[in-house]
This record gives sequence, structure tokens and C-alpha cells, in this order.
Amino acid sequence: MVSFLPFNFIASSTEETIECGKRLAACLEKGDVVSLRGPIGAGKTYFTKGIVAGLGVEDEVTSPTYTIVHEYAGETPVYHIDAYRLRGDDDFVALGGEEFFGGDGVVVIEWSERIPNSIPRGAVVIEIKILEDGKRRIMSLSPDNF
Repeated sequence: MVSFLPFNFIASSTEETIECGKRLAACLEKGDVVSLRGPIGAGKTYFTKGIVAGLGVEDEVTSPTYTIVHEYAGETPVYHIDAYRLRGDDDFVALGGEEFFGGDGVVVIEWSERIPNSIPRGAVVIEIKILEDGKRRIMSLSPDNF
């Protein structure tokens, strides 16, 4: 489980957002859950691309909005879940989403605010906000932000 004090990243481009994800990946271990929150276009999928690359997985990362879950194989597998189309925790449980927790990989959940009761204690919560200039993003990381 990741242990750290809350901190922020500011990214001025998609490349910097990906780099922030790579930096977080260096701190992750099998069984960790990363909970991503933020509006459409904030950079959740780019941040996930960084986590996946940082964990040594070379697969192309795309948003799993319509498939709900993408699995990326590697020494540390990544389970990329998009909760945008879910109506809440009951939908998540019905899909078997909790089966990914505590396993052999890292779980990254976009739109995690839609399933707040399903996010396990100890998850790394990342709130991504678009700054007023519309170009920069601030990523606030903290454990147990829910």
C-alpha cells in the first residue's frame, strides 16, 4: 500500500500529465488502487497512460468508457476501470468490479466519485482540476480522500 503525505502536481501539457502518472507508478505496489476524479477533459486517461507506462506495460491505453474495464498485462498488471457509465456502487458490484481489488495488479478507476462506497480504504485518491487558463491541470494526491 502506498504511504505518503498529500501533495500536488501541476502539468502544462498531456506529456507532463503522463509524466506525473509515471512518477506515481514508481510508488505503487501490487494490490494498490488509484482513484481518479475530475471533469471531462481533465486528463484522467492521460494520467492512467503514465501509470501503465511507469509500470512497464507497453500496451496502448485507451478510455474504457464503453467496455468499463481494460486489462493491461505486465509484471504488474493494470486494471483500468471507467465508472462513468455506472449508476453507482450497485452497478460496480454487479459487474464484479470488487474482484480486482487486492490482487496481483494495480487498479486505476476513472470517475471513481460515481462509486464512492466501493473504493477501498487506503486507495490513492487523485483529484484533477483544470486551471482557469484551460491548459494547465493540478493533480492533488492524497490517501483516503473519500
